[in-house]
Amino acid sequence: MNKAWIYVGLTCLFELIWVYGFNEAQTWWQWAIVVGVIFLDYHILPKACETLPTGTVYAIFAGIGTIGTVLMDIYLFGESFSFGKAFFVMMIVIGVIGLNLSDKEEADGKDSLKGAA
Repeated sequence: MNKAWIYVGLTCLFELIWVYGFNEAQTWWQWAIVVGVIFLDYHILPKACETLPTGTVYAIFAGIGTIGTVLMDIYLFGESFSFGKAFFVMMIVIGVIGLNLSDKEEADGKDSLKGAA
């Protein structure tokens, strides 16, 4: 597996950790941990963008963050579930998949043009 995809996975995981921390932190040292995780997250995110398309990385980062936050709200913090939420979460998933597929198509097109000149 490409190392950049590991960075994408880590940055998504850390994003969910600090979002959870926003809801749970109450003392100064808990907030210090949350801030530390945010700094770590934003240190790893650019590493993923070094070899992967930035749009794809950001779409996955934001999509997983949004989906994870909605699921945390429902399952951990007792928010209500609605079909509207499910619909728009699915729209995000479709958008992330579409961006990833379109980036692959563009990369394939560039590879086929390399020997043309």
